Order: sequence, then structure tokens, then C-alpha cells
Amino acid sequence: MPSHHSPTPLSRRTLLTAGAGGGAALALGTTVPARAAGPRPTRRTLYVDPAGRGDHTTVQAAVNAASGTSWTLVLAPGTYRETVTVPETSAGLTLVGASGDPRDTVIVYDNAAGTPKPDGSGTYGTSGSATTTVRAAGFTAHALTFANDWLRADHPGCTGTQAVALKVTGDRSAFFGCRFLGHQDTLYADTADLGVFARQYFRDCYVEGDVDFVFGRATAVFERCRFHTLARSDLAAAPYGFVFAPSTAAANPRGYLVTRSRVTSGAPDAYYELARPWVPSSDTTARPMLTVRETHLGHGIDAVAPYANMRDAYPWQDQRFAEYRNTGPGATVTVPLNRPQLTRVQAQSATRGGYLTGWRPRA
Repeated sequence: MPSHHSPTPLSRRTLLTAGAGGGAALALGTTVPARAAGPRPTRRTLYVDPAGRGDHTTVQAAVNAASGTSWTLVLAPGTYRETVTVPETSAGLTLVGASGDPRDTVIVYDNAAGTPKPDGSGTYGTSGSATTTVRAAGFTAHALTFANDWLRADHPGCTGTQAVALKVTGDRSAFFGCRFLGHQDTLYADTADLGVFARQYFRDCYVEGDVDFVFGRATAVFERCRFHTLARSDLAAAPYGFVFAPSTAAANPRGYLVTRSRVTSGAPDAYYELARPWVPSSDTTARPMLTVRETHLGHGIDAVAPYANMRDAYPWQDQRFAEYRNTGPGATVTVPLNRPQLTRVQAQSATRGGYLTGWRPRA
């Protein structure tokens, strides 16, 4: 049943209006007078403000209060230092950064895989390190930053250095104009189990990191996104890391598709490789799939050897890696065997529609 939560008793508050295309947008500076006494209509929008001027001060409290499906949470600008889990029961949940600028609204925490749990039951592991975990289907986020600010330099004795900003396993999950900040394993685009081919869509997003910082087994499309590789002071030689590490199940005909995007770098030229296949111990039959097309690859990518093995038992040449009409110094084909290319016919199906069959994401 929907909640009948009343608005906070403010005499004036910001107004949530319908934006172009039916998306929610906050009209900054627009106010409405206090509502007259009487019955209040049921609503499915909650306001989150760390300063206490909304319905809740934390994102998790708002998620918990939004029982049922198809709620919208509007987050006021600020830093939300917390971990957030969106459960399967919160299908259709939308999170909106109120200002429209993802730099203004940040959900951040600092757990790593090797961080001890407070109850003494061990460490968090890679999945448990995630600042935000999304398990619900139909999740949408607009203009938010998801971050993990755990740093290796602050924990020199820690071996579990994976620190996830966002782990998403829900089908039909979409992110528009969002940022994902971390170092190792920043964005975990995954599925709930091997038999589920979760579809995910990222448009106009920014992702940064250093080791395998976009990874998992989802069917994910990244369109008009920017991937930025970070400098590292703890390593003296290349490679510093890898942008992608898909772990696509063999039965899934579609893995990661990167289209009309950019790969930039804060590291020396050719100190990063584009990808390596992740064949996890939980699925040794995986056939990782990555297609990068019509994307600008900057100087940071090693054009001679853009791919590498994670484990020699599963060479990248046996996986489903391909490129098509990429540009930039990192896309130069110097050794053709190291740069598998799609044919024009193959490229016709390597599209957003071809990957997200049966689902058209809407902003």
C-alpha cells in the first residue's frame, strides 16, 4: 500500500515539476504557498535533505520509507556519508539530484574489500564494500554522484583494495548524467545470478578509477560517457590498470557495449590497457564480452597492446572483445591481431536497441 506521509510543515518549499519527456526536475527558486487545511492527497515523492528540511535526512531512511513501487526520492545538494541498499521490493525507484548537477549531490562511504566488519565476522569483500547497492528492477538515477573514497595510501597493510562506489544488479536500471568515483572496482555492473541477463543503461555519465573500474556480467550499454583513468604514485611502471573487466556469462549473447564515448587519462601515455577478461571462480565457463565503438581513446590507452589476460588460463583472444571505428591515439591499429574489429554487418546489431532488447530507457 502507498504511504500517506504528509509533507514537512514548512510554509514554503521547493516545487517538483515535470521536466521534458516526463522526467522529474526541480525548478530552482520556485516556491508554493502552504497548503490549506484539509485532507492531503497520497503522493509518491519524498524529499531528502541532510539539513533536516525534507522528509528524511538520509537516503537509506527515505528508501526504507518508500514502501512499494514507483517512488521518487529528490535529494537536496549535500554529501550523504552513508551506505545505501535498494532492495528488490523497491521496484521502479527513482533518485534525483535536486540541482541537476551531479557534483552537488554525493553519496559516499569508504569501505574496502579488506575492511573488517564492525561485528568481527570478517571483512566486507568486494560486493560488500559498495557504497550503494541496487537490487531493484526499474531503478533510475539522475544527476547524482556515487563514490567510494577509500584510499590505498591510508591503508598500506590492506590487501583487499577493491572499493566499489556502486553495485547494480537490477534489470532495467538506468543512470543519466551521473558520476561514479573510486579507484579499484568503481562501478560493478552485474546481475543477481548467472541465469539472469540484467539490462542496464548509462548515458552522459562520468566514471573514474584505476584497476578494472568498470566490471561485472550485466548486459550494459554506456552511451556518451567518459571514462577517466587515474594517476598512481604507488606504481613505477605500466600498466597502471584496466578500464573494463567484463565477466559475461557464456549463455548471454550481449555483454558491455561502449558507444560514442571518450576514454581520457591523468596518467602517462600508454600506461593503461582498455580491458581484460574476468572469468571468476564462480563461473569458469564465462566468455567476457566487450564492444567499444565510435569512441575516442586518448593517449592513456596502450595502442599496441590494449588488452591483457587476468589469468593466463583464459586468454583475452578467446573472449568476445571487438572494436569499431574508434578514434584517437589509443585507437591506432599498429598490430592488427591485437585489435579485433567488427565488420560493418556485425556492427549493425551492436547498438543500444540490439543490446537492450524489449526495453527502451527513458530519461
